[in-house]
Amino acid sequence: AVQVLESGGGLVQAGGSLRLSCTASGSFFGETAMGWFRQAPGKEREGVACSNYSGESTVFADSVNGRFTISRDNAKKTVYLQMNNLEPEDTAMYFCAARNMAGYCRESFIRDDYIYWGQGTQVTVSS
Repeated sequence: AVQVLESGGGLVQAGGSLRLSCTASGSFFGETAMGWFRQAPGKEREGVACSNYSGESTVFADSVNGRFTISRDNAKKTVYLQMNNLEPEDTAMYFCAARNMAGYCRESFIRDDYIYWGQGTQVTVSS
């Protein structure tokens, strides 16, 4: 069975940084786009960032553009989300989404594009 595992969440002050990691088993990793989503209490899950299979093409939500970067190491089957200048509004559970069946990163971040999901890692930003 495919396993998707996130790590790197935690508590940070506003203006700080965190780097999330996601490893995904399965031979598809280097051939598919990978995404990050987040869900705050009482809110819908929203797309944050997406990387195409090579990492050369990325998409970001407007709310994080310029502050977050996504990168990947296909040899390690790992995708990273570097989050800088964090804001209290970034507080949420962050989920890694694996195996994008659309074949590319949509700016609309459609959840159904992804086959596998991790359990999430909590990010809390204090003011």
